[in-house]
Amino acid sequence: MTNKERLKELGMFSLEKTWLNGGCVQLFAMSTEGTDNKTEVSDFVLLGLTNLQDLKNFLFSFFLLLYMANVLGNGTIIVIIVAEPWLHTPMYFFLGNLSILDICFSTVAVPKMLSSFLSENQTISFAGCLAQLHFFHLIVSTETMLLAVLAYDRYVAICKPLHYRLVMNSRACLFLAVATWSSGFLHALMSTVMTSLLHFCGPNLVPHFFRDIKPLLSLACSSTHLNLTLLNIDAGVLGLSSFILTLFSYIYIISFLLLKVHSQENRRKAFSTCTSHLTVEFLFCMPSISNYMISFPGFPSERDMIPTLMYCIVTPVLNPLIYTLKNKEVKSTLKKFLNRKLFPERI
Repeated sequence: MTNKERLKELGMFSLEKTWLNGGCVQLFAMSTEGTDNKTEVSDFVLLGLTNLQDLKNFLFSFFLLLYMANVLGNGTIIVIIVAEPWLHTPMYFFLGNLSILDICFSTVAVPKMLSSFLSENQTISFAGCLAQLHFFHLIVSTETMLLAVLAYDRYVAICKPLHYRLVMNSRACLFLAVATWSSGFLHALMSTVMTSLLHFCGPNLVPHFFRDIKPLLSLACSSTHLNLTLLNIDAGVLGLSSFILTLFSYIYIISFLLLKVHSQENRRKAFSTCTSHLTVEFLFCMPSISNYMISFPGFPSERDMIPTLMYCIVTPVLNPLIYTLKNKEVKSTLKKFLNRKLFPERI
C-alpha cells in the first residue's frame, strides 16, 4: 500500500487510533484551545520509506554505510584543510565550509530515518518538526549559495590569475562565507515562521522520512497559498540564481580555456576542475529545484522522496570524492598526513 493510500484510509478526523506497520500508533494528539472548540495537532507521525520489514533491514544497513562514508570523507577533508598550511587557500576554505554543511545535512535527516527502520513509533512534536525544518532549510540554502561562490572562485582563479590573490583575499572570503550562511539563515527563518503560523487539525501522518515543508503544508487546515507563493519565489531566487551564476561562470571559463589557453596540460587540469564542480552543481541543484519549484505541493507521494534522498544523502557522500579526494595534490597531502600520524618514527 502506498503512502497516498494509507493517508486516504487513515485520514479521518473521527479516528483516534490505527494499526500502522503491525503496531498501535496514536494517530491524533490534540489539545483544545479556548472556547471555540478548535483542535490542534500536537504530534506528527512519520510514514517513512517502506512498511516491509525485510526492506527496512536492508535500507538501514545501506543508509548507515552512506552516512558513515559521508562523515568519514568530509571529516577527513576538514582535518586535512585545517592541519595543512598550504591548503589555506580560498578554494579549500570554501570546500571546508562545504564539508561542514554536508555532514550537518545528513545529520539533520539520516539518524531519525535510521531509527524509523528499527522502531514502529515515529512521533515527533510540532516544535521538533519546526526545529528540523529550520536546520534543514538553513543547510540547503547555504550550500546552494556556497556552490555559486565556488564557481566564482574558479572563474577568478582561471580567467584572472594575476588578480586572484587581490580579489579573493581573506577579507573577501570571510565576507562571502558570512553572506552565504546569513542568506541560508534568513531563508530558513522565513520558512519556519510561516509554517509555525499555520493550523494543523488532522490528520497528522507525514508521508515522508523526515519533516520537510511540502508534506507539512499538505496537512495544514488553514490556507497555505501565501506559504506556497513565498516558498516558490524564495526557492527560485536562491536555486535558479545560484545555478545560473554557476552555469555562466563555467561557460566563461570554458570559452577562456578554448580561446586563450594553449597549454594542453593547463587545459586538462582546468577542465577536470570545472567538470567536478558542474557535476556537484547538477546533482544538488536539479533535485532541489524539481522538489520545490517544478513539483508543486499538492498531495505528497513517494516520488517526492527521491529528489530529497538524492541531495540529502547521496550528494554529500559524493562531494568529497568529486571535489577533493580525487585531486592528486589532496591525495598526496592525505598520504603524507596519515604517514606522519601513524608512523611518526619514520619522519
